[in-house]
Amino acid sequence: MRVIDPALEYRGTSVQVCGLWPFALGSGTPMVGVPIGRNTETGATVCGDPISWFMRAKLISNPSCFVLGKPGLGKSSLIRRIALGLCAYGVNPLILGDLKGEHVDLVEAMSGQVIKIGRGYGNLNILDPGSSRETVAKLAAALDEAMELEHELECATSRDEAELEAVRARVRQLQKLHDGVLAEAHGRQLTMVSALITIARKTPPSVREDSILDAAIRLLPKRIKNRAPLMSDLLDVIQEAPAEVRAVALDRGDDERYREVTEELEATLISLVRGGRLGDVFGKPTTTPMMADKPVVFDVSSIDDTDGDLQAAALLACWSTGFAAIENQHALADAGLAPRRHNFVVMDELWRALRAGQGMVDRVDALSRLNRSVGVGVAMISHTMSDLLALPREEDVQKARGLVERSGMLFLGGLPRAEMPKLREVVELSKVEEATLASWQDPPSWDHRTSQEAEPPGRGRFLLKVGGRPGVPFRVELTPAELAVNDTNKRWAAEAQPLEEGAA
Repeated sequence: MRVIDPALEYRGTSVQVCGLWPFALGSGTPMVGVPIGRNTETGATVCGDPISWFMRAKLISNPSCFVLGKPGLGKSSLIRRIALGLCAYGVNPLILGDLKGEHVDLVEAMSGQVIKIGRGYGNLNILDPGSSRETVAKLAAALDEAMELEHELECATSRDEAELEAVRARVRQLQKLHDGVLAEAHGRQLTMVSALITIARKTPPSVREDSILDAAIRLLPKRIKNRAPLMSDLLDVIQEAPAEVRAVALDRGDDERYREVTEELEATLISLVRGGRLGDVFGKPTTTPMMADKPVVFDVSSIDDTDGDLQAAALLACWSTGFAAIENQHALADAGLAPRRHNFVVMDELWRALRAGQGMVDRVDALSRLNRSVGVGVAMISHTMSDLLALPREEDVQKARGLVERSGMLFLGGLPRAEMPKLREVVELSKVEEATLASWQDPPSWDHRTSQEAEPPGRGRFLLKVGGRPGVPFRVELTPAELAVNDTNKRWAAEAQPLEEGAA
């Protein structure tokens, strides 16, 4: 025969097709989680997401995933599919820093909140406690009620000791949560100020400067009552030289020595307050407060790619704000004052933040280690292992490699062959898997009839790796409803019209 028709393929459960052996092909892909595509070898549906595989299937020990692949092959589309599916499961997606504006349409379609950050678009005050202030107020009110009940039971003539002990335990719990939220809010403020200084200087603050910042930030709530403190308020405290700050500055009672000790720190803060590269965005009141009960995207696409420092600072500030809202949400849930929610956090363009300055890897590393304890699934996205490992210090390189090693799921798109030795250091790959990944990064062919490039061979194709198990190759197939929110080349739409056949 010149033409052989392909055999018909049928899919069914092992109970339905058990008698068809040896003409049945089994698939080991679990059907738990968000449907993310079809297996390119068997045609079976591939399901999976870091939260479902951690909570329900118990397949991974860490609710996180890392996505690697060359640009334009569908990394963002894959993450949007997972975010959309998890939202249907009741998990709240939070895109903490969208550098290209490619997740905005999806969040708007889900009736979420879009927060624009950038010069002339929106500000994000890193000293604003945000939802922490409301959380502390709710916990304080509940604590007062519990203490009143405790007092009433203690004064009662005939009291139930078991009930009294339960109320005392409630008081201790609320007090611990109240103090914990305050401590975390202070820690985030100090961390973000130190991060901005690190980005501005390219070196982190000294130990003495950290102590000065810590003491000055602790004084802000006592001085400013009716609004959130600003970077200018922090600068004023350091310039006024109160006793609490001078004690940690070790000026020995000498005004001139204090000015010398704080001069460099003061100069950096002035650049962050009065314009400079970062002050226009982070030195003013927050434009749009974050709402933690719906999908949220921080749109930082207005920041140009040439302004790497501002991009990195914006990403860190968005991550800090998002994780703060999550922690406050869990504090209220622990106290029984709000329903328990889980979140799916997307950390895109990770390599930009890692290269922002010394100490940035430590801050991202700390965030990645907390995902299991704070009840969130985390997706980290970058292009290649080379992006993560191109850091000046060897200890930073090892920590960046650890971000990939600790991820519960690894989605690998098209990658050049030069990346394979680096990948093998963090995940086991067979020769066939390496060849598959390399073939997916090949350039597209040229269609002479339309004078346009065909679709790249690796677009939408990924290899799902979990530990040392064999990878599952699959392709993301977008539904018509998703296509409208997955156009990442809107600005090229007018120029992308196909040429007529025969046109020059």
